[in-house]
Amino acid sequence: MDTSLDVEKQLVIAEVRRFVEREVMPVVHDLEAHDTYPLELIEKLKRLGVFSATIPEAYGGLGFDFVTYVQIVEELARGWMSLSGIVNTHVLVAHMIASYGTEAQKQYFLPLMAQGEKRGGLCLSEANAGSDVQAITMTASHVGDEYQLNGAKLWVTNGVNASIFAVLARTDPHARPPHRGMSIFLVEKGTPGLSVGRTFEKLGYKGVDTAELLFVDVRVPASHILGGIAGEGFKHAMGGLEVGRINVAARALGLAQAAFNDAITYAQQRETFGKPIAQHQAIQLKLADMATKIEAARLLLQKAAAKKDRGERCDLEAGMAKLFASEMCQEVTLEALRIFGGFGYTKEFNVERYYRDAPFMLVGEGTSEIQRLIIARHLLHQHKIS
Repeated sequence: MDTSLDVEKQLVIAEVRRFVEREVMPVVHDLEAHDTYPLELIEKLKRLGVFSATIPEAYGGLGFDFVTYVQIVEELARGWMSLSGIVNTHVLVAHMIASYGTEAQKQYFLPLMAQGEKRGGLCLSEANAGSDVQAITMTASHVGDEYQLNGAKLWVTNGVNASIFAVLARTDPHARPPHRGMSIFLVEKGTPGLSVGRTFEKLGYKGVDTAELLFVDVRVPASHILGGIAGEGFKHAMGGLEVGRINVAARALGLAQAAFNDAITYAQQRETFGKPIAQHQAIQLKLADMATKIEAARLLLQKAAAKKDRGERCDLEAGMAKLFASEMCQEVTLEALRIFGGFGYTKEFNVERYYRDAPFMLVGEGTSEIQRLIIARHLLHQHKIS
């Protein structure tokens, strides 16, 4: 826990930690095994105020900064990474509305989202447009005082259970460069023409729905363009993805911490050649590297979150935190599995779940390769030779 936080925030983080240990850890194995959406846990998260964590107090939220929020996410992911994913997409959409929305949009959407009853979903990716966001083909045609949306979105977390979707679409297909002709629409569940096409069975990241959403002549009021002005959607999406990348880094950190905690405990209990394996140098070297990389990821994450809290662009810092934390998580979960030996490959222990969940962080909110490109471009800009 960051002890520089005020007492109220420390108490909230401590309460989330207790919630994870008392309510999540005892049931996660069965929920994950059956790929069950955790309705009871979500109800408890609502009462804890987690869904309102970053929503401004003026709109019914707790108004926490991102330095606090990432510690909440880390605790949730330590118990079950999928829980933090359900929260992430919601917080991301709420942040976009709070940062870029009109006052009317904030007054309408944010109090509903703060209660956790109406949860958010982000609709950016398409079948041929993942990291290349400018390649989207979904259209939004202006019809009177409304827009008519047509197309499909993939990989929508909370796609089945969310109620408020932030949907990126082309309002001007002839704009050059293409990003100048994109807008984000706030679309509510139940709008005629909006439906779930299919859901995806995944390697890990169980218990949270990942869906394809279909938009067939979906009519949306022009007043539901985020910010009220068409053509700003790409900028809004990129600002939201900063939050998403910070969140994924926090998820990776929590998952890696869980794997380390299990591994260092097991290493002191399991004996070979007459002594605990923790006393063998080979295992000690693994534990030292795991703990060092976790702490390094935590520091990168805190730096990115602090910069976001100052209202500054943090593409570089968020990219570094996401890249390092996700790659670190993959390494740490594998090392934990190896410390457990044969038992690590069974469902008797949690490390096999950690190992299946870890790859999501490598691709979620932009692949490691994309993060490296973003980082390099910012570095070249910063160090440009005049």
